[in-house]
Amino acid sequence: MTKITKAVFPVAGFGSRFLPATKAQPKEMLPIVDKPLIQYAVEEAVSAGINELIFITGRNKRAIEDHFDKAYELETELEAAGKFKLLEHIQKILPKNVNCIYIRQVEPLGLGHAVLCARPVVGNEPFAVLLADDFMTVGENQPSVLKQMVQLYEKESRNILAVQEVDRRNTGQYGIVDTSPYRTNLEFVNAIVEKPAPERAPSTLAVVGRYILNPGIFECLEKLEKGSGGEIQLTDGIARLIEREDVCAYHFTGQRFDCGSKVGYLKATVTMGLRHPEVKEDFRHFLSRINLTE
Repeated sequence: MTKITKAVFPVAGFGSRFLPATKAQPKEMLPIVDKPLIQYAVEEAVSAGINELIFITGRNKRAIEDHFDKAYELETELEAAGKFKLLEHIQKILPKNVNCIYIRQVEPLGLGHAVLCARPVVGNEPFAVLLADDFMTVGENQPSVLKQMVQLYEKESRNILAVQEVDRRNTGQYGIVDTSPYRTNLEFVNAIVEKPAPERAPSTLAVVGRYILNPGIFECLEKLEKGSGGEIQLTDGIARLIEREDVCAYHFTGQRFDCGSKVGYLKATVTMGLRHPEVKEDFRHFLSRINLTE
């Protein structure tokens, strides 16, 4: 049984939908209550047994490296001030057995190119890909979405894409799959199309921000020409992979928020605010008093 121990985090994007907030900080560092988006994604990966985190970065992404680095001065100040609970939060951001590797994507050539940049570190192993702005949450005592997928891979040894139904009007925002039945919550992918117009979409089943891929994807990606948007699309690489290997679509248990959009980000913030042990009661009281008819 092959274990998944490596995860790739493509974090080189500009975050243009959140300008001017992302002019000088990565969109992945935008907070949901008191933790940045990228930390939630890392915690999800760690919960699935990942111990090598591969960040594909770009310019102005130094804050991500700093966030997962040790902050000696801050820890000293917190300890001296007796703020031991905050100190504990800072020291637990990254478990000691987890390593971070940073690779610069020199040109903004798309998600497929970002994944290909990880090849020298991933090597000939299966690996996960997590898009931090696809924010995933599950119920209490449920395994994270990536853990669900890792457990499934350990049984199937097949490429796995997380999917969910979307409104047909929105198919142009996603990679859309055509599938055939396999078993409960899992289907074989027959074809995948990048951002099809609603009238051309083969279904309304969209790929959403979590992947487990076999290393064969790298050979498919390196042979690609630029596709939609003038970029090397991961979707196009997966389309080629389908010709060689089984690819499965997994209907995960949990809730997804598109934190690449303002509305999705606000929905995630409200949802997590209502769960946060420190603020949930006051926040719930505040929301109950809002007049939504104004």
